[in-house]
Amino acid sequence: MDTITHTLFGLTLYGAADKRELQKNEKRALLVTTLVGSQIPDADVISRLWDTEGMYQMWHRGITHSIFLVPLFALLIYWLVRVLFKVTDTRYFYWAMLSVFIHNTADVFNAWGTGYFEPLSDARLTFGVIPIVDFVYWGIFLVAWLIARRTDVRHTVYRYAWAAILVHVLIQSAQGAYLYQSYAKDHEEVALSASFIPTQFTVVTKTDDTVWIFSDSVYQSSELQYELTSADDADLTPLFDENKEALTLKQWSPFVVVVEEDERLGLFDPRFFDGESSFLYEYIEL
Repeated sequence: MDTITHTLFGLTLYGAADKRELQKNEKRALLVTTLVGSQIPDADVISRLWDTEGMYQMWHRGITHSIFLVPLFALLIYWLVRVLFKVTDTRYFYWAMLSVFIHNTADVFNAWGTGYFEPLSDARLTFGVIPIVDFVYWGIFLVAWLIARRTDVRHTVYRYAWAAILVHVLIQSAQGAYLYQSYAKDHEEVALSASFIPTQFTVVTKTDDTVWIFSDSVYQSSELQYELTSADDADLTPLFDENKEALTLKQWSPFVVVVEEDERLGLFDPRFFDGESSFLYEYIEL
């Protein structure tokens, strides 16, 4: 998810806490806990500073988004609020755990995916059923905020908001699973990418060296958008020798389209293909 959505996650989680018996410093500690917890996994962006081998694509949303790092991040946040706000209640640790868990798990549901089980597995876990920027989330947050302004028991409103988000994710996931299984019957590889419009999906499939990109929904007929041919027999050694990001992209993507032309050798992730190219495209000039 994008930074704004993760921030809204933190604010809405803070809103869902019953703070009626908390002192001012305790409320501030809770706010810092949920906000920092909602952002801390993305601290991996600083790895750009020392990436000399083209590994950033794997490092971003890698080990910092692992389910196994959730308690470690939570412990760090708990220590921080103890020092800053002089609070000792262990519930801050559990709020921190929940904040980090929501961040890491939410990112699994979009096409970018995460290294959810690193270091045990470097496989990218991605469901592709929620767009990276989901305006349904934003709408739920906005409605909850507007209603909460007009009620005395605000935390109940935000808890209903979280329930609505869960229902949205379940509905999108059920539709995505149905489409995935439908295409998996006839294709060797299948990947999903959710549209900004709920219920709408881009379904990318590959069999042998042919890649098909469909627009589909459980409520409408499938429409073929593009058919691409991948030069899978091309020798990619020169590409990987000169462009380290290309090797990383091949490892990171569910599958790629290889481009071999007279003047260019490269590969791209077809989930982000716009008809001309993909913004995840690495190549060299020959």
